[in-house]
Amino acid sequence: MGYPDGHETGTFLALDMGGTNLRVCEVILLEERGEFEIIQSKYRMPEELKRGASEELWEYISDCLQQFIEYHHEVEDLASLDKIPLGFTFSFPATQDYIDNGVLQRWTKGFDISGVEGEDVAPMFEAALAKRNLPIRLSALINDTTGTLIASAYTDNTMRIGCIFGTGCNAAYMENCGSVPKIAHYNLPPDMPIAINCEYGAFDNEHVVLPRTPYDVVIDSDSPRPGQQAFEKMISGLYLGEIFRLVLVDLHENKGCKIFHGQDMSKLKTPYRLDSSFLSMIEEDPFENLSETGELFHRALGIAATKPELELCRRLAELIGTRAARLSACGVAAICKKKNIESCHVGADGSVFNKYPHFKARGAVALREILDWPPGKRDPVDIRAAEDGSGVGAALIAALTIKRVKEGNLAGIRNCEGMC
Repeated sequence: MGYPDGHETGTFLALDMGGTNLRVCEVILLEERGEFEIIQSKYRMPEELKRGASEELWEYISDCLQQFIEYHHEVEDLASLDKIPLGFTFSFPATQDYIDNGVLQRWTKGFDISGVEGEDVAPMFEAALAKRNLPIRLSALINDTTGTLIASAYTDNTMRIGCIFGTGCNAAYMENCGSVPKIAHYNLPPDMPIAINCEYGAFDNEHVVLPRTPYDVVIDSDSPRPGQQAFEKMISGLYLGEIFRLVLVDLHENKGCKIFHGQDMSKLKTPYRLDSSFLSMIEEDPFENLSETGELFHRALGIAATKPELELCRRLAELIGTRAARLSACGVAAICKKKNIESCHVGADGSVFNKYPHFKARGAVALREILDWPPGKRDPVDIRAAEDGSGVGAALIAALTIKRVKEGNLAGIRNCEGMC
């Protein structure tokens, strides 16, 4: 699969299963190059579902899809509709021998659903669709990072890397088939492009490269999957607030510090009480006396912090946020060095990239240092806001898959029936 040419057309569904919400989209790729229309609905992913049984997960997803189609198509008999091709953004580490299947390696982002790890998620999903007779055909199972790369390249032909900096972290880029030994048996042209989903949130799971603080060690040991996603646990939005909380609790219990002395610490001692938005609000406080930060601590934690304590918290948030941004830049720089990319756009998405103060600027500074650009030169590798990877990107990859089937290029497609 190469980049889109901007002339893909048709109507597609996109299903985005990420961290907090389940999102269903209908994407219409228009005749005009790089243009599209999208309608979408979000459904809250219940917390109990994230640690339940697989049957409950697929039943909930198919119910959301049914609600979406019934609402937007207003038909009494769903079976009367032609089957709509769907791109499924399944943003968890999976092994894929085909574009329309995926064996879950491990849950991440706080999920721990039984009966799915080590299994192909496509038949489970398709069985739930069939049970409700939904007019949907799974055409592609993708990762949100690959979708971000493809969606961004659809509207910007200088995009070469797609990244996610949100609940998790990851990147994708295009490699030549000849450089990927595991697909040699397909006998594809060596210069044919193939999207690589790096899954580099799992970088240094062996803990031999990255320096870790005692708080990183606790984050890992107390997580549902100790020893996994080591890089992600240092920089993703799921963990930044918890790192911040662990440091403050440690300082409070250190007799030499006496931070928050005499305060009720019960809320602050609750694991994962704080998320990355808490740190964002601290860094966004515009007042010299940090009055907004003081109000935040009182409102969220019941703690009346002194001015020195607020200043410490502000500096701590800056350090955690800066480390996350600089480590994130390392992943981008690694791809640039591997592919000898000297100039390109990088499409980035995710709550941390889009909402965390100074994240982009701090990452850009680190990228300049790592790639050793001369002073005064405009950044040749520019990380910018991406197009909708998990929605538009999923639809585009479904379109590209169908296009390949029509051209007779069936490599890496398991179920071609009904795609033409």
